[in-house]
Amino acid sequence: MTYSLDEKDQKILDVLCEHAEYTTRQIAKKTLLPATTIHHRIRRMKQEGIIKKFTVELDSEKTGKGFVAYVLISASLPTLKQKKKTQYDLADEIRKLPFVERADIVSGYDLVAIIAVKDVREFDTVLLQKLQLIEGIDKTQSLIVIHGQ
Repeated sequence: MTYSLDEKDQKILDVLCEHAEYTTRQIAKKTLLPATTIHHRIRRMKQEGIIKKFTVELDSEKTGKGFVAYVLISASLPTLKQKKKTQYDLADEIRKLPFVERADIVSGYDLVAIIAVKDVREFDTVLLQKLQLIEGIDKTQSLIVIHGQ
């Protein structure tokens, strides 16, 4: 049986999306639901895989990674086939790089990676000496973030 979200679950998720650090009691106060209900529902949503993980959002300027770029990646399908790799494998390999915040398989292009580094000089090094040298990457196109959220 598939677990389906109801209005109470959605209220809890709305609060968690904005304030993942809140305690059960704080969520209860915001949603006007009993703390025991909050606890049980969060546990159930975790068990069902609705909530995958709790995370933090860092200030990239304060962590020294204020230069952010979206890198569109074209995969070389013949190379991937020869190496017995898939686009999923390529995305996983890219995600393991320390400067990669996210790497997704997308439509309209093969993959897109979000890269966060200190400055343009580090981006140059990362792009030309690391990312573009991964077997299975044919070419890249970079979109530099001028203003982010």
